[in-house]
Amino acid sequence: MKLLEKITKGKTKVGIIGLGYVGLPLVKEFSINNIKVIGFDIDGEKVDLLNKGKSYIKHIGNDTIRGCLGRGFEATTDFSNLKYVDIIIICVPTPLSDHREPDLSYVINTANTLSNYLQKDQIVILVSTTYPGTTDEVVLPILQKKGLKAGVDFYLAYSPEREDPGNKDFTTTNVPKIIGGHTSKCLDTACAIFNKIGIETVPVSSTKVAESAKLLENIYRAVNIALVNELKIIFTRMGIDVFEIIDAARTKPFGFQPFYPGPGLGGHCIPIDPFYLTWKAREYDYSTKFIELAGEINSSMPYFVVSKLVEALDENEKTLKNSKILILGMAYKKNIDDMRESPSLKLMDILTKKGAYVDYSDPYIPELPKTRHYDFKKKSIKLTENNLQKYDCVIISTNHDLFDKEKILENAKLIIDTRNMFKLNGLKNGKVYKA
Repeated sequence: MKLLEKITKGKTKVGIIGLGYVGLPLVKEFSINNIKVIGFDIDGEKVDLLNKGKSYIKHIGNDTIRGCLGRGFEATTDFSNLKYVDIIIICVPTPLSDHREPDLSYVINTANTLSNYLQKDQIVILVSTTYPGTTDEVVLPILQKKGLKAGVDFYLAYSPEREDPGNKDFTTTNVPKIIGGHTSKCLDTACAIFNKIGIETVPVSSTKVAESAKLLENIYRAVNIALVNELKIIFTRMGIDVFEIIDAARTKPFGFQPFYPGPGLGGHCIPIDPFYLTWKAREYDYSTKFIELAGEINSSMPYFVVSKLVEALDENEKTLKNSKILILGMAYKKNIDDMRESPSLKLMDILTKKGAYVDYSDPYIPELPKTRHYDFKKKSIKLTENNLQKYDCVIISTNHDLFDKEKILENAKLIIDTRNMFKLNGLKNGKVYKA
């Protein structure tokens, strides 16, 4: 039975490589549609948890994982099982190196492993965000090195992930899926897969277009966030509240979309993806000044927050050195447990190096894990009245809905609000300073 026929009849088996914030939601959607899924990951601890029916991602509960297991899902570290699936979806990380260059090691290692088990009539779909040309110039040669030819013996496509962890309005199933194929047959096959589980597909002419569309989405956000972050600095110096300005401007029913400033950028996409295009553009003798400037502004925001903290402490006859600071929220945005590239980590690093005693409170992150850049070995502080009163200042870095605003406002000695959580008028209102 040919692959398209298998897809139509619901007889396929799916292999998902990488069981994180992108891979696990796909496991859920295929399983709900009664399509057998094998999940692959190099992290044995994750694999063990999943096979026991336990989730490590907040918005995907244990009941969901147990439901997937009941429909035939299994997780494994044994990549030889790839030869038993029809559809292979690659959801591995694509971080930046220390020099802000693309780190494709996870993609390359996965492709090399996959090449050992690739079978005729399988399809490989890369969803990891990357620069234009990765699918055809990097992944394709690796997969073809054993003699199979894409578009003839197997199929190859690129379909960027569009996950927004914690967003209840837009999930895997109701966000259209951009798809670019190595050939037209590759494209048709990839579209059929996602149409089968009820996801609207947006076919484009090539894998490069699909790769570029994902970068455009995140560059658009990065640049606009950088704009309001810069405006925050300017208007703060003028004594004007940027949050009030944005709320006024957003009443215009056309031609304006609100973006909000914060302590910096977080998440796997917006702080990282634009620099994939910056790197690739050098190959064409072009400097992406706009993207790089946006990156500089967004990266500088934790330092701006620290400067406002120093001013606020000084006004209250305190110095930063030896002060006790509590950061509220280590996740990169509200109501999730994802702390990838979180500006809160940078804030903690800066403050610690300047001699402050820094703790944090985050109901979604009970203990700080080691990351690529930091290893703080700290646990979340319970947000009690007594604990709040112990600190010289509380920094609102992530405005989780679970935080008790009244308790914080009543018991904190000083508050730096980077998210406009309290929605008070002006740059300073009582003990609250906006930054």
